[in-house]
Amino acid sequence: MSQKLKITLWIIMTLALTCGFLHHLVDPKILNFERLHIFLFNLCGGGTILIYFTEDKSSLSPKATIFLLLSVSFAFCAFMEWYALTLIIPMALAVITETVRVHHFGSCLPISLFSSEESTSRKFHQAALLCLSLGLLISIPATLNSEYGHWVTLDKLKLDTFFLGFSFPISLISMSVIFSLMKEECRPLTGVLKEVSFWVINLGVIIFFLFILANWFLPQVAIATILFFTVSLVLHLYWRQGVQLQQKAFLTSGIVFLVITAITGILYILLAFSDGYSPQEALPLLRMHAFTALYGWNLSGLAVIGRHEDFPIQLHSWKVILLHWLTVLILCPLGYFFPLVAIAAVLCYGWLLYILLFNSGQIDQKIVRAEHRVLVADDK
Repeated sequence: MSQKLKITLWIIMTLALTCGFLHHLVDPKILNFERLHIFLFNLCGGGTILIYFTEDKSSLSPKATIFLLLSVSFAFCAFMEWYALTLIIPMALAVITETVRVHHFGSCLPISLFSSEESTSRKFHQAALLCLSLGLLISIPATLNSEYGHWVTLDKLKLDTFFLGFSFPISLISMSVIFSLMKEECRPLTGVLKEVSFWVINLGVIIFFLFILANWFLPQVAIATILFFTVSLVLHLYWRQGVQLQQKAFLTSGIVFLVITAITGILYILLAFSDGYSPQEALPLLRMHAFTALYGWNLSGLAVIGRHEDFPIQLHSWKVILLHWLTVLILCPLGYFFPLVAIAAVLCYGWLLYILLFNSGQIDQKIVRAEHRVLVADDK
């Protein structure tokens, strides 16, 4: 990753978290920075890294640069509520994403998703790109319905709900990296479990989103519980079969963040449908759920794929992981309610992001030797 790209991503992703706390300075009724908070991290930062990782070049290609510029424009237009432009920009972004997907996977139709010969890692990778392009295209009719037509009216059918969906492609590419760093296993059961994980995660999230729109309680709990056990299965598989590389400790930490995200999601559903539900009382749990998903789980995957050419770097350090957990689980949720803690959260997050993007660290010779043994074994 080039130095210029690292600096650009650091600015965008630090600004993303900062926007999540600007309600302390500006009344959300006047300017709601929540959209920028979501867009800058998921679409601008995460989407650009996904394109960069797929193209596998040392720096941003012209196509990826255009994607970054257009995604920032889309974020700003959505923030300023210039909806006419938000009907045009996603189409261009989707075209870029699809051209990258087709070039990388060699087929316009994603038929390899249904092939038993395609690895789970490549399936997650293609699904991430496909989900990004579909999410961009779906945002167009969602905007038309929300701001102009009002053809479908549901309590949960809000524009911001669709914009939250841009985090799913980042989650899928993180899964792709995790499965790519698992050992090849001869036992058929393990292969079946990997395939089941892929389909449950992809279909489960889509079905879960539909149940949220329909506001159905028991189906939401059922799907959320299934997703929790599936994520726990992925953690088990990666713990047992993950190759002993520098990325493993950090990615394992990321999956634990995802498990916590699943638990807080289930708790929030139960709380939201309980008697005497108060949105204000449930807000701390909702904030923890959101921060854990974005800046815990998703950041873990983005950090590894963004620096995939730079390893070995000191990403396994317990100090780095501890700083990550302190920032995401304590400072960020508290910072949403307390301005001084919000400042501390942004400073710690900026420091963490600097380490993840710029740190080369000292090469751990034990891990380097382990990597060498893995490569030798693969050659044999």
